[in-house]
Order: sequence, then structure tokens, then C-alpha cells
Amino acid sequence: MIIFDSVTKNYPGGYVALDGINLEIAPGEMVVLSGHSGAGKSTLLKLIPAFERPSSGIVQINGQNVSSLSRRAIPYVRRNIGVVLQETRLLFDRSISDNILLPLVINGHPPGEAGRRVSAALERVGLAGREKEFPAGLSGGEQQRVAIARAFVNRPSILIADEPTAHLDPAYASEIAGLFGSFNEAGVTVLVATHDISLFRYWSPRQIILDHGRILTEQ
Repeated sequence: MIIFDSVTKNYPGGYVALDGINLEIAPGEMVVLSGHSGAGKSTLLKLIPAFERPSSGIVQINGQNVSSLSRRAIPYVRRNIGVVLQETRLLFDRSISDNILLPLVINGHPPGEAGRRVSAALERVGLAGREKEFPAGLSGGEQQRVAIARAFVNRPSILIADEPTAHLDPAYASEIAGLFGSFNEAGVTVLVATHDISLFRYWSPRQIILDHGRILTEQ
């Protein structure tokens, strides 16, 4: 369960990114966030793994108030949250396999188990057998697949993505949307910020439209 209770986020200079957000997302739900640029979509997503903290209000993940967690406690919460950003932030001096392996190394998984998880993640995103290649040799859509595999390799219960199909051609964008749909069908809670809701309509997600930091409508 993800709960936003009267959440506001202000930035220096008086900019209000989120203004009194109240929201509940049930386990296993798929939610698509939309709205104009600057509506607050990215900020809302960043509050879930505590990349940023709210100025006021409470963000709860599975009953835990992540708004007030100590810095030491945050990594333990993030183990259960997969994050895909618009910029893939892949390490271009490391192989595909090493990029996906990184979260498992940080969390101390045994090498054998980590290797099996990487192989399973690569197969899930359609890149099986290409683990020794480097990101520079991949297309934009393939790089995004690696980023998704890296986000999912820890088998999180929550997967969030900020404009994961931006700058991709329609065919690749549809395939990436399909990956998120398949994760949700497997029971993962999925939140996606997107300018193209039509890519996700097949899965009948809950749609939340933000406008200047407030929830305008829900469908």
C-alpha cells in the first residue's frame, strides 16, 4: 500500500511542485500519472523511494513512514522499489550484465544467486544472450530495457517509472509499455508517469491527471 497524506513539496524560490496530495494505491494496482510538464508527476514519484522528502505531509510505503526515515534506513526501503528514469543512467564502461548486477552486489546477494537473477531479468526484457555487450552498442529502446531489468532484478513489489517511453519510436514505446503491463500482471504495483496514456490502455490502469501540483481528475 502506498499512501500520500496531505503531501506538499515546495522548492526554493516559492515553487510549489505538489500541493496537498491525498492518494492511496493498493498492492498490485497499475497507475498512470499524466499532466502537463511541471504538473508534479516526477516529484510525486521521487517521494516514494525517498529520493526527495515532502515539505509537509506523510508518505507511507506498506505502513512505513518514509518521510521521516533516517538516511541509514532508506536503502532498506528502496530494496523493495524498482525505479526507471527517463534517462537510463547506465554505466557505459560496464557490460549489460554488470549494469544489471549492480543492485544485487550492493545488497550483498551471493554470486550464484545474483547471476541467476541477472539471466532471468535479461530473458524477461528480451535481451537473453547479450549480457556481455556494452550499452553503447544498443539502441535507445534496448538501453531502456537494460534499465528496466536493473530495476526489476531485485524483484521489487513496487515499480515506478518516469516517462520510460519518451524519445522512443512508436514500436519501441509500445514494447516498453508492454513490459510494465507484464510486471503488473505478475502482481507488481506499477506507477508510470507518461505523456502518452494510450500506450497503457490495454491494461485498464487507474489514471490520475495532475495539474500544477494537484490531482485534477482520477479515472
